[in-house]
Amino acid sequence: MTYPPNPNQNQTPYPPPPTDPWAETRVSYVPPPPPIRRRKPARRRSSQSRLSCAMVACLPVLVVVCLVGIVVLVSSISSSRTNILILGLDYTDPSNSVARSDTIILTTFNPKQPYVGMLSIPRDLWVKIPGVGENRINTAHFFAEAAQTGAGPAAAIQTVRQNFGVDLNYYVRIRFDGFKEVFNAMGGVDVYLDEPAAGYDAGWQHLTGNKALAFARQRYGSDDFFRMEHGQLLIKAAFKQMLNPLKWIHLPAVVRAFSKVVDTNVPVWMWPRLGLPLLRVGPNGIDNRTIQREMVKPFTTDQGAQVLLPDWNKINPLLQQMFGQ
Repeated sequence: MTYPPNPNQNQTPYPPPPTDPWAETRVSYVPPPPPIRRRKPARRRSSQSRLSCAMVACLPVLVVVCLVGIVVLVSSISSSRTNILILGLDYTDPSNSVARSDTIILTTFNPKQPYVGMLSIPRDLWVKIPGVGENRINTAHFFAEAAQTGAGPAAAIQTVRQNFGVDLNYYVRIRFDGFKEVFNAMGGVDVYLDEPAAGYDAGWQHLTGNKALAFARQRYGSDDFFRMEHGQLLIKAAFKQMLNPLKWIHLPAVVRAFSKVVDTNVPVWMWPRLGLPLLRVGPNGIDNRTIQREMVKPFTTDQGAQVLLPDWNKINPLLQQMFGQ
């Protein structure tokens, strides 16, 4: 502490200021700084926690899917045989379907055995067509479709049902000219030939869309019986190829191409019933047959058309074996 000057010089000066004997040991108080409030970080959920929550949220959906799958599996195994007529149309304008069904394959699916069969029918087979009379079987679709758009498949089904005595209600109709796009979407198809055919040597052959279509329709040096075998060979090869997981990358493109060239009345809920026996037997387990040469008799009509008369005494045992008819 500083004192002002003493005005009385002659007087005794001020006494010295008192001293604090504890000054050197006394600690001056300095208030602490206010605490810094920090936001508590949000608790992060671990990936395992998020996965668990997602599984809990999806649990009802998974339960429903599993129950539906079990119902479909049980109904597929316990269901009866289903027959489907595959019609491959000859070239026609894209705006209509007025064409002959040059490929006719009667297929059957029996989940109980399991069993999958394909029977190719010659297009020149001379049969009775309801509402038309006797004619080639491939004209049933043409006459009905020309008379009324969309009536072709029903007429073909009725014709096969009446002549072959097979219980039949469903069809798959394919535009063969557009089917080459399906093979292109697959990246081509690999077929194995036991002997030279359609200009190809025996052994493995890779066919693109155009080559596959030409192979199925080969006319030079062959007849309808060879063409039926070629068509079945392509179907089995394509099915076998799409079962290969390495080819599944092509599935989206194949589905898009397939939807453009195929129409059917088979309901969606029946697809698992058909797919189950198909997967169980595999491509090599499909029983593929054709109506053979010895089952028909070449015949020339009054108009000069060369056709095939069916010998039902030889065809009916085959129908019994494959369709139980």
